[in-house]
Amino acid sequence: MTVKRKLLLTGGRGMVGQNILEHARAQDWDIAAPGRAELDLTNAQAVTAYIAQWRPDVVVHAAGEVGGIQANMAHPVDFLVRNTDMGRNVVLAARAAGVKRLLNLSSSCMYPRDAQNPLTEDLILKGELEPTNEGYAIAKIFTTRLCQYITREDPQYHYKTLIPCNLYGRHDKFDPQRSHLVPAVIAKIHRAKTQGLLEVDIWGDGTARREFMYAGDLADAIFHALQVFDQLPDLCNVGLGHDHSIDDYYATVADVIGWSGQFVHDVSKPAGMKRKLVDVSRQTTLGWKPRTSLREGIAQTYDFYLKEAAR
Repeated sequence: MTVKRKLLLTGGRGMVGQNILEHARAQDWDIAAPGRAELDLTNAQAVTAYIAQWRPDVVVHAAGEVGGIQANMAHPVDFLVRNTDMGRNVVLAARAAGVKRLLNLSSSCMYPRDAQNPLTEDLILKGELEPTNEGYAIAKIFTTRLCQYITREDPQYHYKTLIPCNLYGRHDKFDPQRSHLVPAVIAKIHRAKTQGLLEVDIWGDGTARREFMYAGDLADAIFHALQVFDQLPDLCNVGLGHDHSIDDYYATVADVIGWSGQFVHDVSKPAGMKRKLVDVSRQTTLGWKPRTSLREGIAQTYDFYLKEAAR
């Protein structure tokens, strides 16, 4: 009988974590995915004790305080401090317990706001960050650098970071005060359809471009990365390799939902970075690419919304 390797997954109740747990390859691992009630990741002593007791073969750090532009602008302290605390505690506790492999999930928010697209991994800390999510980005940079420093100090520790593009999918947050673009658009257009509204507003002029990948594809990328861990570089983008305008996302969601009203642009509202497209050269070299089209992903996300989140 083959003994399964032990994996500690942080953020197991979040969108990414739940997509990881739903993935077919999850059954190949003995996974511990404690929720916040079981393990407070901002409590260093508790995290150290948990990892020391569980003694996983690998840690996947997918936990984080996440949200869209509104949430980041309204609560910069939480996004900076909580994400820094979680990253620090998990990474240092893993090292203290002698865990030799750790996969840290970061964010393309780490890239400079004015960097040339597509964004290559060497651009981190090469320019000013986007102000609307600076706190979150600084926290992610901290954890990413911490992983690199640990490996630099002692090469027997292989602490590596995946940098996903923007995400959406099943188990997403649809509250407009906390959600990212795609789930926010789904909730907004669903509301417009059910309430018979003829207009929906779009923040900005709609020309900003974003790369949103279905969360189920990221879960697949994570299991692929674990399979080829020795070949995985210390930093690796995960994305589509192409992007869409904000207007495109609204139009696709409207088509999936079946709403045929008009869009009105509110140029007084912030729209974030003009473009954020990650370079996927390293991902391609590792032999992985996403499978879910935008329309298919939005349809699956909307189906989840209708069953689990719509009120």
